[in-house]
Amino acid sequence: MTNSTQCIDLRSYLFVPGNRPERFAKALDSGADAIIIDLEDAVAAEEKAASRRHIEAALDQGLFRSNVPSIYVRINAADTEWFIDDLALIKEAHMLGVMLPKAEHAEQVARIHEMTEKLCCVIPIIETATGLINAQAIAQADGVERLAFGSIDFQLDLQCDGSETALLYARSQLVVVSRWAGLAAPVDGVTVALDDAEQLTQDAQHAKSLGMGAKLCIHPRQVSIVNAIWQPTRDEITWAKKVISALAQVESGGQLGQNAMKVDGMMIDRPVLLKAQRILNQLRME
Repeated sequence: MTNSTQCIDLRSYLFVPGNRPERFAKALDSGADAIIIDLEDAVAAEEKAASRRHIEAALDQGLFRSNVPSIYVRINAADTEWFIDDLALIKEAHMLGVMLPKAEHAEQVARIHEMTEKLCCVIPIIETATGLINAQAIAQADGVERLAFGSIDFQLDLQCDGSETALLYARSQLVVVSRWAGLAAPVDGVTVALDDAEQLTQDAQHAKSLGMGAKLCIHPRQVSIVNAIWQPTRDEITWAKKVISALAQVESGGQLGQNAMKVDGMMIDRPVLLKAQRILNQLRME
């Protein structure tokens, strides 16, 4: 299993179609923490091979040389005719990451890990009931970086709607499994309403409230909203600084008591302190 600390700060994952190479540079300049070059849903069957060549050309031109943003390729599912050729590209190009759609079994992830000579990390996308049932085994497979939720296909598989209530169990399960497996918090699915900032904000806030750590984006204008949602709020930062300051006073012999501290009338114990530290650790330079 890979060390999840390498992706814990990634908040936004922006898809860009592999058959639209003119959009690669725009995606890199979008402010997204990670770019996902898509060889699956966004690319028709007759364009799969050409899309791989577009990625190879971009690599030859040094377009993906920087480590910021992180680069992933969403390959085609393990049961498709394009899977082997997609993995060959990953292996030859030494791509940083793979997103595996329709992930349902740990063996699928292990196969990617072995076929790419353990050179890349994998983000399995849980999109079916079978994938959710097997999420624990998938999360423990060698090479897994974090899990992602394919909410649109999951709705189709379960024949449910996309409401918060209908998908609550699946999202919460992925959060719990990720924590249990020592992975970074999972990546939430897309919001398909491209021109509805209010809906995107609501979706992202809901996902964050459940413990999800990032979100998939399908347009560059979604990125800034998603990034902002996963930044600590001004009130959270102020509170966290007060907690850390109170701790410093105790450690330097202050008068807050040997075994307990209070901040704004609230008793501060170890879990609360860890929460404050985590908030301050999330601060990023934009």
